[in-house]
Amino acid sequence: MRLSLTFLGTSAGIPSVERSLPSVALKYKRWTLLFDCGEGTQRQMMKARIGFSKPIKIFITHLHGDHIFGLLGLLQTMNLLGRERELEIYGPTGLKGFLESAMDYSLAGLRFPLEVKEISSGSTVKGEGFKVRARLAMHSIPNLAYSFEEDKHPGKFHVEKALRLGVPKGPLWHRLQHGRKVKLPDGREIKPSQVVDPPKPGVKIVYSGDTKPCRAVLELARGADLLIHECTFDDSLAERAEAEYHSTPKGASTLALKAGVKQLILTHLSTRYREDGILLEQARKNFPKTLVARDLMKLEL
Repeated sequence: MRLSLTFLGTSAGIPSVERSLPSVALKYKRWTLLFDCGEGTQRQMMKARIGFSKPIKIFITHLHGDHIFGLLGLLQTMNLLGRERELEIYGPTGLKGFLESAMDYSLAGLRFPLEVKEISSGSTVKGEGFKVRARLAMHSIPNLAYSFEEDKHPGKFHVEKALRLGVPKGPLWHRLQHGRKVKLPDGREIKPSQVVDPPKPGVKIVYSGDTKPCRAVLELARGADLLIHECTFDDSLAERAEAEYHSTPKGASTLALKAGVKQLILTHLSTRYREDGILLEQARKNFPKTLVARDLMKLEL
């Protein structure tokens, strides 16, 4: 397993007995990427056995409290547990001011490096073997949807083809495997396409944050393996969802269908839904490969 997702919090606005506030942890190789950080995220991380000292990047969608008020608690927990590694937090304009103001009063003496970077629509954050792209979605305040995109994997190297063409095992094979042409002692030029299959796309996961269905998220999600989309209200409350810039099962599932994603997961549920069956039923009318997230639900890709 090289990639897993854990839904740390799946409620909207306020927590419930069953659901914490929004946060999703994506573990990729040695990295943990957190998308949003609602209150109590650090406790949910403990339950999910997600360490506090490993390489972590945090991506905040917007500045509503249910998505950011967990940051101070998480920073304090890391501090008290002796984190030394730098932590990077990304989010929209205003995030840095919020954190600096709060930390001036409550978190003096942070003992590990903290880098807060305000980004905008079109920004790309590169990591080891992946990148995260941001696009402006459609909410009552600026909200960034994010796409995690794993780098392409090299295509299969055909040993028998290389030998048949007279390419000796060694550095020339390595060059061809990494997309560079080589020249043989007899003067012939061998191109990677002659011995290597085309690169395979990596995993793509899109997280909407808070938004009503919009073209920006649709384009960001095209061809994704997984779309995590907010679903605050059921279809009977479509007018309210529209007015408050939120989504319903029909809206999210229609977008997933148009984007050609492989799977849809609904999250950010109003506390009125003690049971999620109605949301799942409504979404699956449009898009059968739908799940409703629950706290600490884990997926492996």
